[in-house]
Amino acid sequence: MLKKLIGNATFKLSGWSYHVEPDVLENKQVIVGFEHTSMMDAVLSLALFQIYDIKIHTLIKKELFKGPFKPVLEAIGGIAVDRNSSKDIVSQMVEHFEKNEKFNLVIAPEATRAKKDEVRKPIRTGFWHIAKAANVPIVLMYANSRTQKGGIFGKIYPTELEHDLVLMKKLYKEHTGLDIIIPDTKK
Repeated sequence: MLKKLIGNATFKLSGWSYHVEPDVLENKQVIVGFEHTSMMDAVLSLALFQIYDIKIHTLIKKELFKGPFKPVLEAIGGIAVDRNSSKDIVSQMVEHFEKNEKFNLVIAPEATRAKKDEVRKPIRTGFWHIAKAANVPIVLMYANSRTQKGGIFGKIYPTELEHDLVLMKKLYKEHTGLDIIIPDTKK
């Protein structure tokens, strides 16, 4: 109850509103968030997860899991990722999905924002590869800084990369007004 109060207070104080489509969330999923424009997006995302009592996990480079940061990062669902491991990140995440009854992996794909006067780049697609290999849906989350609205509006089940990216682009534009830039997968 306290978590929900704090989460709602965060939205109220920030001037943002949220909406979550019913029946979108499952026991296991990769949750992607666009558009990542500031650290406020992360704060609002955490508030939303508190409101809905969703335990999340996110990828954090293992080098940060030292000293006093380790228990804090673990408490917020951080998963230490060894980018030099003989196992790729997709395989590491599939193991997490397989050994947990409930598992929510939250990813804000790189290249969702650009610094001033920079051109935005196409999104990175690691989230899709993780969801496809783990056989879980991709849940679509958004934060639109222009409208100050955010939430969770849909999901897709991974089939084929190019098709799914085009579908995601279309869904984000139709439901949130956001334009995500997708990579050319035919290269």
